[in-house]
Amino acid sequence: MLRLERVVFAQLISQTIPGRVLILLGARRVGKTSLLKELATSFDSELVLLLNGEDQATLDRLSIKSVENYRTMLGKVKYLIIDEAQNIPEIGLKLKLIVDELPEVAIIVTGSSMFELTNQLGEPLVGRSLVIQLFPLAQLEFNAYENLIETDARLPQRMVLGSYPELVHLTTEEDKIDYLEGIVNSYLLKDILAFQGIKKSDKILDLLRLVAFQIGSEVSIDELASNLKGISRNTIETYLELLTKVFVIYPVQGFSRNLRKEIRKSNRWYFYDNGIRNALIRNYNALNLRNDTGQLWENYLMAERMKVNAYLKRRVNTYFWRTYDQQEIDLVEESGSTLVAYEFKWNKTIVKVPSAWKNNYPDAQFVLVNQKNYLDFITGKI
Repeated sequence: MLRLERVVFAQLISQTIPGRVLILLGARRVGKTSLLKELATSFDSELVLLLNGEDQATLDRLSIKSVENYRTMLGKVKYLIIDEAQNIPEIGLKLKLIVDELPEVAIIVTGSSMFELTNQLGEPLVGRSLVIQLFPLAQLEFNAYENLIETDARLPQRMVLGSYPELVHLTTEEDKIDYLEGIVNSYLLKDILAFQGIKKSDKILDLLRLVAFQIGSEVSIDELASNLKGISRNTIETYLELLTKVFVIYPVQGFSRNLRKEIRKSNRWYFYDNGIRNALIRNYNALNLRNDTGQLWENYLMAERMKVNAYLKRRVNTYFWRTYDQQEIDLVEESGSTLVAYEFKWNKTIVKVPSAWKNNYPDAQFVLVNQKNYLDFITGKI
Protein backbone atom coordinates (compact mmCIF):
# COMPACT_ATOMS: atom_id res chain seq x y z
CA MET A 1 0.00 0.00 0.00
CA LEU A 2 1.36 3.41 -0.98
CA ARG A 3 2.12 5.56 2.04
CA LEU A 4 2.54 9.22 1.22
CA GLU A 5 4.82 11.12 3.58
CA ARG A 6 3.10 14.28 4.76
CA VAL A 7 4.93 17.59 4.45
CA VAL A 8 4.15 18.57 8.05
CA PHE A 9 5.59 15.39 9.61
CA ALA A 10 9.13 16.75 9.98
CA GLN A 11 7.72 19.95 11.47
CA LEU A 12 5.68 17.95 13.99
CA ILE A 13 8.79 16.10 15.09
CA SER A 14 10.90 19.24 15.43
CA GLN A 15 8.19 21.22 17.22
CA THR A 16 7.30 18.54 19.78
CA ILE A 17 8.85 20.27 22.76
CA PRO A 18 8.34 19.69 26.52
CA GLY A 19 6.12 22.29 28.16
CA ARG A 20 4.29 23.20 24.97
CA VAL A 21 1.07 22.14 23.24
CA LEU A 22 1.27 21.37 19.53
CA ILE A 23 -2.15 21.68 17.86
CA LEU A 24 -2.77 19.87 14.56
CA LEU A 25 -5.92 21.22 12.91
CA GLY A 26 -7.73 19.97 9.83
CA ALA A 27 -10.97 18.60 8.43
CA ARG A 28 -12.09 15.11 9.33
CA ARG A 29 -10.50 12.35 7.20
CA VAL A 30 -7.50 14.39 6.00
CA GLY A 31 -5.08 12.10 7.85
CA LYS A 32 -4.61 13.59 11.32
CA THR A 33 -5.06 10.28 13.18
CA SER A 34 -2.66 8.42 10.87
CA LEU A 35 -0.12 11.18 11.32
CA LEU A 36 -0.45 11.00 15.12
CA LYS A 37 0.05 7.25 15.13
CA GLU A 38 3.12 7.63 12.94
CA LEU A 39 4.40 10.36 15.24
CA ALA A 40 3.86 8.12 18.27
CA THR A 41 6.07 5.41 16.75
CA SER A 42 8.90 7.94 16.47
CA PHE A 43 9.25 7.99 20.26
CA ASP A 44 9.96 5.29 22.83
CA SER A 45 6.58 3.54 23.25
CA GLU A 46 6.93 3.51 27.06
CA LEU A 47 7.06 7.31 27.01
CA VAL A 48 3.92 7.83 24.90
CA LEU A 49 0.27 8.01 25.94
CA LEU A 50 -2.12 8.14 22.95
CA LEU A 51 -5.72 9.08 23.77
CA ASN A 52 -8.88 9.51 21.69
CA GLY A 53 -11.11 12.46 22.59
CA GLU A 54 -14.15 10.64 21.21
CA ASP A 55 -13.66 7.70 23.60
CA GLN A 56 -15.53 7.76 26.91
CA ALA A 57 -12.57 6.22 28.73
CA THR A 58 -10.47 9.24 27.73
CA LEU A 59 -13.16 11.64 28.92
CA ASP A 60 -13.30 9.80 32.24
CA ARG A 61 -9.52 9.82 32.69
CA LEU A 62 -9.32 13.56 32.12
CA SER A 63 -12.50 14.50 33.97
CA ILE A 64 -10.89 15.09 37.37
CA LYS A 65 -9.03 18.36 36.92
CA SER A 66 -6.21 17.94 39.42
CA VAL A 67 -2.44 17.75 39.25
CA GLU A 68 -2.47 14.53 41.28
CA ASN A 69 -4.82 12.85 38.80
CA TYR A 70 -2.75 13.86 35.79
CA ARG A 71 0.55 12.95 37.46
CA THR A 72 -0.84 9.48 38.24
CA MET A 73 -2.28 9.10 34.73
CA LEU A 74 0.95 10.11 32.98
CA GLY A 75 3.51 8.40 35.23
CA LYS A 76 6.77 8.41 33.23
CA VAL A 77 5.06 9.50 30.02
CA LYS A 78 6.89 12.30 28.18
CA TYR A 79 4.58 12.55 25.14
CA LEU A 80 0.83 13.01 25.63
CA ILE A 81 -1.03 12.71 22.32
CA ILE A 82 -4.79 13.39 22.15
CA ASP A 83 -6.80 12.87 18.96
CA GLU A 84 -10.02 14.90 18.38
CA ALA A 85 -9.37 16.91 21.53
CA GLN A 86 -12.23 19.34 20.85
CA ASN A 87 -14.61 16.77 22.34
CA ILE A 88 -13.07 17.05 25.81
CA PRO A 89 -14.78 19.59 28.12
CA GLU A 90 -12.48 22.38 29.35
CA ILE A 91 -9.59 20.90 27.38
CA GLY A 92 -7.71 24.23 27.43
CA LEU A 93 -7.71 24.54 31.21
CA LYS A 94 -6.80 20.87 31.64
CA LEU A 95 -3.83 21.11 29.30
CA LYS A 96 -2.72 24.36 30.94
CA LEU A 97 -2.63 22.55 34.26
CA ILE A 98 -0.45 19.82 32.78
CA VAL A 99 1.86 22.34 31.07
CA ASP A 100 2.17 24.38 34.29
CA GLU A 101 2.72 21.51 36.69
CA LEU A 102 4.29 18.81 34.50
CA PRO A 103 6.53 20.87 32.17
CA GLU A 104 8.58 17.83 31.21
CA VAL A 105 5.64 16.53 29.11
CA ALA A 106 5.25 17.44 25.44
CA ILE A 107 1.60 17.57 24.32
CA ILE A 108 0.23 17.04 20.80
CA VAL A 109 -3.50 17.37 20.13
CA THR A 110 -5.62 17.26 16.99
CA GLY A 111 -8.94 18.86 16.21
CA SER A 112 -11.35 18.96 13.30
CA SER A 113 -13.08 22.17 14.34
CA MET A 114 -11.65 25.55 15.25
CA PHE A 115 -14.66 26.87 17.16
CA GLU A 116 -14.17 24.44 20.03
CA LEU A 117 -10.47 23.74 20.08
CA THR A 118 -8.96 27.16 19.42
CA ASN A 119 -11.51 28.83 21.69
CA GLN A 120 -10.70 26.45 24.53
CA LEU A 121 -6.95 26.40 24.01
CA GLY A 122 -6.37 30.00 22.95
CA GLU A 123 -6.45 32.06 26.11
CA PRO A 124 -5.13 29.50 28.63
CA LEU A 125 -2.12 28.61 26.46
CA VAL A 126 -1.05 31.95 25.01
CA GLY A 127 2.65 31.73 24.16
CA ARG A 128 2.80 28.00 24.92
CA SER A 129 1.07 26.52 21.91
CA LEU A 130 1.72 26.20 18.19
CA VAL A 131 -0.92 25.52 15.52
CA ILE A 132 -0.14 23.47 12.40
CA GLN A 133 -2.81 22.93 9.77
CA LEU A 134 -3.20 19.70 7.79
CA PHE A 135 -5.00 19.74 4.44
CA PRO A 136 -6.05 17.06 1.97
CA LEU A 137 -3.03 15.81 0.04
CA ALA A 138 -1.07 18.55 -1.73
CA GLN A 139 0.75 18.30 -5.04
CA LEU A 140 3.83 19.08 -2.99
CA GLU A 141 3.31 15.64 -1.41
CA PHE A 142 2.43 13.81 -4.63
CA ASN A 143 5.61 15.12 -6.28
CA ALA A 144 7.76 12.63 -4.39
CA TYR A 145 5.81 9.67 -5.80
CA GLU A 146 4.91 10.55 -9.38
CA ASN A 147 6.57 12.05 -12.42
CA LEU A 148 5.29 14.91 -14.56
CA ILE A 149 3.49 12.63 -17.02
CA GLU A 150 1.66 10.84 -14.19
CA THR A 151 0.73 14.14 -12.55
CA ASP A 152 -0.75 15.54 -15.77
CA ALA A 153 -2.67 12.30 -16.36
CA ARG A 154 -4.17 12.40 -12.85
CA LEU A 155 -5.04 16.11 -12.92
CA PRO A 156 -8.56 15.69 -14.45
CA GLN A 157 -9.50 13.14 -11.79
CA ARG A 158 -8.15 15.31 -8.96
CA MET A 159 -10.18 18.23 -10.27
CA VAL A 160 -13.32 16.08 -10.01
CA LEU A 161 -12.66 13.75 -7.07
CA GLY A 162 -10.23 15.80 -5.03
CA SER A 163 -7.25 14.75 -2.93
CA TYR A 164 -8.43 13.10 0.29
CA PRO A 165 -5.72 10.63 1.39
CA GLU A 166 -7.92 7.52 1.36
CA LEU A 167 -8.63 7.98 -2.36
CA VAL A 168 -5.03 6.95 -3.09
CA HIS A 169 -5.82 3.44 -1.83
CA LEU A 170 -9.14 3.03 -3.66
CA THR A 171 -8.81 1.59 -7.15
CA THR A 172 -12.18 2.17 -8.83
CA GLU A 173 -13.96 5.45 -9.48
CA GLU A 174 -17.12 3.99 -7.95
CA ASP A 175 -15.32 3.26 -4.67
CA LYS A 176 -13.91 6.79 -4.62
CA ILE A 177 -17.35 8.31 -5.19
CA ASP A 178 -18.83 6.14 -2.41
CA TYR A 179 -16.06 7.31 -0.08
CA LEU A 180 -16.69 11.00 -0.83
CA GLU A 181 -20.43 10.62 -0.35
CA GLY A 182 -19.74 8.88 2.93
CA ILE A 183 -17.76 11.92 4.09
CA VAL A 184 -20.58 14.28 3.08
CA ASN A 185 -23.24 12.15 4.74
CA SER A 186 -21.41 11.15 7.92
CA TYR A 187 -18.51 13.46 8.71
CA LEU A 188 -18.84 16.82 6.99
CA LEU A 189 -21.25 18.38 9.46
CA LYS A 190 -20.52 16.20 12.50
CA ASP A 191 -18.76 18.92 14.49
CA ILE A 192 -21.23 21.63 13.48
CA LEU A 193 -24.23 19.57 14.55
CA ALA A 194 -22.56 18.88 17.91
CA PHE A 195 -22.03 22.60 18.42
CA GLN A 196 -24.74 24.50 20.32
CA GLY A 197 -27.37 21.93 19.40
CA ILE A 198 -27.66 22.96 15.73
CA LYS A 199 -30.05 20.53 14.05
CA LYS A 200 -30.84 21.89 10.57
CA SER A 201 -28.32 19.82 8.63
CA ASP A 202 -30.50 19.87 5.50
CA LYS A 203 -30.42 23.68 5.41
CA ILE A 204 -26.64 23.75 5.87
CA LEU A 205 -26.22 21.28 3.01
CA ASP A 206 -28.57 23.37 0.85
CA LEU A 207 -26.43 26.41 1.65
CA LEU A 208 -23.25 24.56 0.67
CA ARG A 209 -24.81 23.50 -2.63
CA LEU A 210 -25.69 27.10 -3.45
CA VAL A 211 -22.12 28.16 -2.67
CA ALA A 212 -20.81 25.27 -4.81
CA PHE A 213 -22.43 26.76 -7.90
CA GLN A 214 -20.93 30.22 -7.26
CA ILE A 215 -17.19 29.47 -7.23
CA GLY A 216 -15.35 32.38 -8.81
CA SER A 217 -18.21 34.82 -8.17
CA GLU A 218 -19.02 37.11 -5.28
CA VAL A 219 -21.57 35.51 -3.00
CA SER A 220 -24.47 37.68 -1.87
CA ILE A 221 -25.75 36.84 1.61
CA ASP A 222 -29.10 38.43 0.75
CA GLU A 223 -29.39 36.28 -2.37
CA LEU A 224 -28.60 33.15 -0.37
CA ALA A 225 -31.28 34.12 2.16
CA SER A 226 -33.88 34.59 -0.57
CA ASN A 227 -33.09 31.12 -1.95
CA LEU A 228 -33.13 29.41 1.45
CA LYS A 229 -36.66 30.00 2.67
CA GLY A 230 -37.04 30.33 6.41
CA ILE A 231 -33.36 31.07 7.08
CA SER A 232 -32.40 34.58 8.11
CA ARG A 233 -29.43 36.55 6.86
CA ASN A 234 -27.81 36.34 10.31
CA THR A 235 -28.25 32.56 10.42
CA ILE A 236 -26.63 32.19 6.99
CA GLU A 237 -23.66 34.25 8.15
CA THR A 238 -23.41 32.02 11.23
CA TYR A 239 -23.53 28.85 9.11
CA LEU A 240 -20.84 30.17 6.76
CA GLU A 241 -18.61 30.96 9.73
CA LEU A 242 -19.12 27.47 11.17
CA LEU A 243 -18.39 25.84 7.80
CA THR A 244 -15.15 27.82 7.71
CA LYS A 245 -14.20 26.59 11.17
CA VAL A 246 -14.64 22.93 10.23
CA PHE A 247 -12.52 23.39 7.09
CA VAL A 248 -15.18 22.82 4.43
CA ILE A 249 -15.12 26.25 2.75
CA TYR A 250 -13.18 29.47 3.18
CA PRO A 251 -13.72 33.10 2.10
CA VAL A 252 -11.52 35.34 -0.04
CA GLN A 253 -12.01 39.10 0.19
CA GLY A 254 -11.86 41.69 -2.57
CA PHE A 255 -8.66 43.69 -2.95
CA SER A 256 -8.96 47.46 -2.92
CA ARG A 257 -6.75 50.43 -2.30
CA ASN A 258 -9.87 52.56 -1.92
CA LEU A 259 -10.37 53.16 -5.62
CA ARG A 260 -14.04 53.93 -6.17
CA LYS A 261 -14.61 51.28 -8.82
CA GLU A 262 -13.15 48.35 -6.89
CA ILE A 263 -15.42 45.79 -5.22
CA ARG A 264 -14.44 44.87 -1.69
CA LYS A 265 -17.60 44.26 0.34
CA SER A 266 -18.53 40.79 -0.94
CA ASN A 267 -16.53 37.59 -0.48
CA ARG A 268 -15.85 34.76 -2.85
CA TRP A 269 -16.03 31.30 -1.32
CA TYR A 270 -13.95 28.25 -2.17
CA PHE A 271 -13.93 24.63 -1.05
CA TYR A 272 -10.91 23.09 0.63
CA ASP A 273 -11.35 20.11 -1.71
CA ASN A 274 -12.90 19.73 -5.17
CA GLY A 275 -14.16 16.23 -4.36
CA ILE A 276 -16.32 17.48 -1.48
CA ARG A 277 -17.73 20.22 -3.71
CA ASN A 278 -18.68 17.73 -6.43
CA ALA A 279 -20.06 15.22 -3.94
CA LEU A 280 -22.40 17.90 -2.59
CA ILE A 281 -23.86 18.55 -6.06
CA ARG A 282 -23.45 14.86 -7.05
CA ASN A 283 -21.69 15.60 -10.31
CA TYR A 284 -18.75 13.33 -11.07
CA ASN A 285 -18.75 13.72 -14.84
CA ALA A 286 -15.47 13.93 -16.71
CA LEU A 287 -14.23 17.41 -17.60
CA ASN A 288 -15.26 17.12 -21.26
CA LEU A 289 -18.87 16.50 -20.15
CA ARG A 290 -19.12 19.46 -17.78
CA ASN A 291 -19.94 23.14 -18.07
CA ASP A 292 -18.12 24.08 -14.85
CA THR A 293 -14.54 23.11 -15.74
CA GLY A 294 -13.42 26.71 -15.28
CA GLN A 295 -14.85 26.74 -11.76
CA LEU A 296 -13.20 23.42 -10.90
CA TRP A 297 -9.88 24.69 -12.24
CA GLU A 298 -10.13 27.86 -10.16
CA ASN A 299 -11.10 26.02 -6.97
CA TYR A 300 -8.35 23.43 -7.49
CA LEU A 301 -5.68 26.09 -8.01
CA MET A 302 -6.87 28.19 -5.06
CA ALA A 303 -6.88 25.18 -2.72
CA GLU A 304 -3.45 23.96 -3.84
CA ARG A 305 -2.03 27.47 -3.49
CA MET A 306 -3.41 27.70 0.04
CA LYS A 307 -1.70 24.40 0.92
CA VAL A 308 1.68 25.35 -0.49
CA ASN A 309 1.59 28.81 1.10
CA ALA A 310 0.85 27.22 4.48
CA TYR A 311 3.37 24.40 4.20
CA LEU A 312 6.19 26.60 2.90
CA LYS A 313 5.30 29.32 5.44
CA ARG A 314 4.79 31.92 2.73
CA ARG A 315 3.18 34.80 4.58
CA VAL A 316 0.93 36.38 1.99
CA ASN A 317 -2.47 38.05 2.04
CA THR A 318 -4.89 36.56 -0.47
CA TYR A 319 -7.58 38.46 -2.41
CA PHE A 320 -9.55 38.57 -5.64
CA TRP A 321 -9.90 41.82 -7.58
CA ARG A 322 -12.86 43.12 -9.55
CA THR A 323 -14.27 46.48 -10.61
CA TYR A 324 -17.88 47.48 -11.06
CA ASP A 325 -17.34 47.55 -14.83
CA GLN A 326 -16.46 43.81 -14.76
CA GLN A 327 -12.67 43.90 -14.97
CA GLU A 328 -11.34 41.16 -12.69
CA ILE A 329 -8.41 39.06 -11.54
CA ASP A 330 -8.82 35.66 -9.88
CA LEU A 331 -6.09 35.93 -7.25
CA VAL A 332 -3.99 38.74 -5.84
CA GLU A 333 -1.21 37.91 -3.39
CA GLU A 334 0.20 40.70 -1.25
CA SER A 335 3.50 40.25 0.56
CA GLY A 336 4.75 43.42 2.17
CA SER A 337 4.66 46.01 -0.59
CA THR A 338 4.79 43.39 -3.37
CA LEU A 339 1.68 42.56 -5.40
CA VAL A 340 1.34 39.59 -7.75
CA ALA A 341 -1.84 39.04 -9.78
CA TYR A 342 -2.75 35.57 -11.06
CA GLU A 343 -5.34 34.83 -13.74
CA PHE A 344 -6.52 31.21 -14.09
CA LYS A 345 -7.42 29.83 -17.52
CA TRP A 346 -7.96 26.16 -18.33
CA ASN A 347 -7.33 26.49 -22.07
CA LYS A 348 -6.10 29.99 -22.93
CA THR A 349 -2.42 30.76 -23.37
CA ILE A 350 -2.74 34.52 -23.79
CA VAL A 351 -4.78 37.03 -21.76
CA LYS A 352 -4.72 40.80 -21.53
CA VAL A 353 -3.95 42.51 -18.26
CA PRO A 354 -7.09 44.43 -17.18
CA SER A 355 -6.50 48.11 -17.98
CA ALA A 356 -7.70 49.36 -14.57
CA TRP A 357 -5.27 47.02 -12.82
CA LYS A 358 -2.41 47.96 -15.13
CA ASN A 359 -3.03 51.67 -14.66
CA ASN A 360 -3.50 51.63 -10.90
CA TYR A 361 -0.89 49.01 -9.98
CA PRO A 362 1.84 49.42 -12.60
CA ASP A 363 4.50 47.79 -10.41
CA ALA A 364 2.48 44.62 -9.81
CA GLN A 365 3.46 41.40 -11.55
CA PHE A 366 0.80 39.64 -13.67
CA VAL A 367 0.92 35.86 -14.24
CA LEU A 368 -1.37 33.67 -16.35
CA VAL A 369 -1.77 30.20 -14.82
CA ASN A 370 -2.82 27.50 -17.28
CA GLN A 371 -2.09 23.83 -17.97
CA LYS A 372 1.44 24.65 -19.10
CA ASN A 373 2.70 26.22 -15.87
CA TYR A 374 0.19 25.21 -13.17
CA LEU A 375 2.67 22.87 -11.45
CA ASP A 376 5.04 25.76 -10.82
CA PHE A 377 2.12 27.71 -9.34
CA ILE A 378 0.83 24.98 -7.01
CA THR A 379 4.30 24.06 -5.77
CA GLY A 380 5.25 27.66 -5.01
CA LYS A 381 7.80 28.25 -7.77
CA ILE A 382 5.91 31.19 -9.26
